[in-house]
Amino acid sequence: MSEKTKAGISIRSVAKRYGSITALDDVSLDVAQGEFVSLLGPSGSGKTTLLGILGGFVQPSSGSVWIGNRDITFAPPHKRDIGIVFQNYALFPHMTVGENVAFPLRARRMPKASWSARVAQALAMVELRGYEDRRIDELSGGQRQRVALARAMVFEPQLILMDEPLSALDKQLRETMQIELRRLHRRLGATIIYVTHDQREALTMSDRVAVLRDGKLIQIDTPERLYGRPCNAFVANFIGEATLLPVTRADDNAVRLGEAVLRTSEPVPRADKLLLAVQTEKLVIETPDTPPDANRLSMRVTEVLYQGESLRVFATLEDGTPLSLRQPGNYAARQRIPQPGALIDVALSPRDTIIVPA
Repeated sequence: MSEKTKAGISIRSVAKRYGSITALDDVSLDVAQGEFVSLLGPSGSGKTTLLGILGGFVQPSSGSVWIGNRDITFAPPHKRDIGIVFQNYALFPHMTVGENVAFPLRARRMPKASWSARVAQALAMVELRGYEDRRIDELSGGQRQRVALARAMVFEPQLILMDEPLSALDKQLRETMQIELRRLHRRLGATIIYVTHDQREALTMSDRVAVLRDGKLIQIDTPERLYGRPCNAFVANFIGEATLLPVTRADDNAVRLGEAVLRTSEPVPRADKLLLAVQTEKLVIETPDTPPDANRLSMRVTEVLYQGESLRVFATLEDGTPLSLRQPGNYAARQRIPQPGALIDVALSPRDTIIVPA
């Protein structure tokens, strides 16, 4: 694809109000050329509204949107040079695959002599070479998704917007398409803004993830930092499986959980109320190989569930606080599985002892 495909995006203090309801509240976000950024949040967080503003389907109440050095805040959708992949693909059932992919070229009145080559190139990118004459109803869900993607790319847009394009697929196909989309993005170098409510999907696919809540941008970061260094209790609870427990400051790099003192690798936040975000897979049943600097907690097992790739162990701390941990599925082959009622010692690395403001 041409260099114009790699446009940087700048969203500057964008707000959207519907009467007394604020759907977006002073959101600012810069997306680098060729970056894959996911907008992640629960229903009503503002992610779809923000995508609509980027696509030109929703006008902001204030703020501005730029693609490169061009202000597109109030430009109509057809003048934004943006490709869009919708949740339901929005393919035309009466058209062939080739006619669907060529539709943006016709709508933009591009030279008809170039259509065939452009359509073939776009279909080759999504590994559907030779499908031009197929009917839409002859395609699988994954193939339809790729046709929608080819249609979004065929005119070499500056930006591709994706609105939960994989949500209608079954789990196995969805995970396969996540990997395919990620590979395709690396090959094309296109700038992509991707809306999802699926945390695992966002972490799998994105260069960075923007977490929204109640119309506000809460945190934007790489998947690794978002998961390992959430900025507050909402992000810690929303990303992954975390239990939030109240703790008190012991010193700049330690907190107290009941009688236990837990060391941290990062400075403890300055806040009146603090929470320990315990991620299930970070708690490990203690073995002779447990590092000596690990934090240790004693727990009583209440239930053990076998879940294929992992064992889910439910337990309580000495004060009755419930916690759970995941052990690898092959744990049973290496260790004795703890039984309900058993006392176990678990370890938590200081690196994984995450403290957030309450």
